Amino acid sequence: MNVFMPDDPGPVVPEAQSPDRPIDTGGWFPSIDPTLFRAEHRVNDSVTSERVRQALIAAAIGVFRDLAEWSRGRRADGAANLAQVVTDLPEIDGESALILLYRRAVSTAAKAELIEGYRDMDITGAGQRGAELLDPTIGELRRDSTFAIRDILNVGRTTVELI
Repeated sequence: MNVFMPDDPGPVVPEAQSPDRPIDTGGWFPSIDPTLFRAEHRVNDSVTSERVRQALIAAAIGVFRDLAEWSRGRRADGAANLAQVVTDLPEIDGESALILLYRRAVSTAAKAELIEGYRDMDITGAGQRGAELLDPTIGELRRDSTFAIRDILNVGRTTVELI
C-alpha cells in the first residue's frame, strides 16, 4: 500500500558544494582560497576546479606535516591560530608574515604538483621540448615552498647538493 501525503516536501537533498569554496585547514592554519590561488598563480580553466582543490589539499597536508612539531610548540605557548604566533617578522600589507609564508608554502607546492600532472599528457616534438623547459620551474616552485616553510621555522635556507 502506498501513502500519498500532499504536504510532504520529500527528502532534503544537500546542495552540491562548490569546489572553489575555501579549503578549511583545521582552524589553526588559515583556510586556502582556490580562486585566489588560480589568480595568483595563473592557473587557467583547462585545470578543473576539482583538480586545483585536490592539489591544494595535498600541499596543505604536506606543509602541515612539515610544521607539525613547530605548530604544537606554538599552541603550547598559547597561540590559538597562526595569526596569534608571536614573531619578529612584520605585518605586511596588513597581514601576518607567517600567514603569508604559509600560503606561499601551500600554493607553490600545489602549483608544482599541477605542472607535474599536466606535463605528462601525450605530447611530441615542440611540445616535448616545452615540457622539458618546465622542469626548472617545478624545482623552483618546490624550492620556494621549502624556503617559505624554513622561514616560518626560522631556520637557514642553505641547501647542499652532492655532485
